[in-house]
Amino acid sequence: MVSSESLTILKIGGSVITDKKADDGVVRVNEIRRIAQEISGFKGKLIIVHGAGSFGHPQAKRFSLNEQFNATGSIITHLSVKELCGMVVGILNENGICAVGVHPMCCMLADNGRIKTMFLDHIYCMLEKSIIPVLHGDVVMDNSLGTSVISGDQIVPYLAKQMKAGLLGIGSATAGVLDDKGSTIPVITPKNFENVKKHIRGSENTDVTGGMLGKVQEMLELSDSTYITSHIFDASKPGNIGRFLKGEKIGTVITHEQYECRS
Repeated sequence: MVSSESLTILKIGGSVITDKKADDGVVRVNEIRRIAQEISGFKGKLIIVHGAGSFGHPQAKRFSLNEQFNATGSIITHLSVKELCGMVVGILNENGICAVGVHPMCCMLADNGRIKTMFLDHIYCMLEKSIIPVLHGDVVMDNSLGTSVISGDQIVPYLAKQMKAGLLGIGSATAGVLDDKGSTIPVITPKNFENVKKHIRGSENTDVTGGMLGKVQEMLELSDSTYITSHIFDASKPGNIGRFLKGEKIGTVITHEQYECRS
C-alpha cells in the first residue's frame, strides 16, 4: 500500500464487527481478523475508530442514557464498549499491527451531547512512534448532562478537523448511502442533501446515535467547515478497506459542492 505522511482516519461500524441485533455483546471475531489483515499492509499514519454495536447501544438504551443521567448505566455501558475495544486491539496486534485502545471516557469532555474538548497530545505521540490509536463510541463526562453518549461518527470528524486528516473513511455494513431503489448515491453535497435525505433511513437495529442519517450529517458539517472529503463504504465486503486505504474512490463521497469534481 502507498505510504503517506498525511493522517488517515478509518471508522469501522459496530454493525460490521458485532451482531448489532443482539441484546448484549456478540462479537464477529472473523470479521475483525479480516479487517486486521487488510489494514496490516498500510504504512501511513492511521487512527481507527470503531462503533459500539451490541456492546454499547443496548446498554445505553436500557438505562435511557440519552434522556437522563444514570451513573450505574454510564459505567456499565463504558465497560462494555471498553471490552469490545480490547478485543479489536488484541486482534490487530496478533496481525502485526501496533495498536492501543484510547478510551474517550478518559480523555474527552462533552457539553450537552457534543464534544467540547479532548486531550490529543498522547495521540500525536503515538502516531509519531508508529502506534495506531484505536478509539470507539463511548459514554463520556458532560458538563451539562452528567454523561452523554458520544458516537464514533462524532469522534471521527472532530479528530479530522483538529488533526487535519487527509483521508477519511466510514466503513458501514451497506455499500454507501442508498437511494430508494437500493443503489449507491455516488456523491452527497450540501446542494443535493435535501433531495437525498428522504432516502436515508435510521438503523434497523438498536442505535442511540442516529444511524446512517447521523453519519451523513456529521460528515457534511465537517466538509462545510474544512473541505475534508469523506467516503462511506461497505466495510463488510472483503477488500474494501484495503481499497480505501489505497486512496481509491469507493462508496458514497461526501464533500463540499465546490470540491465535488475532485472527490
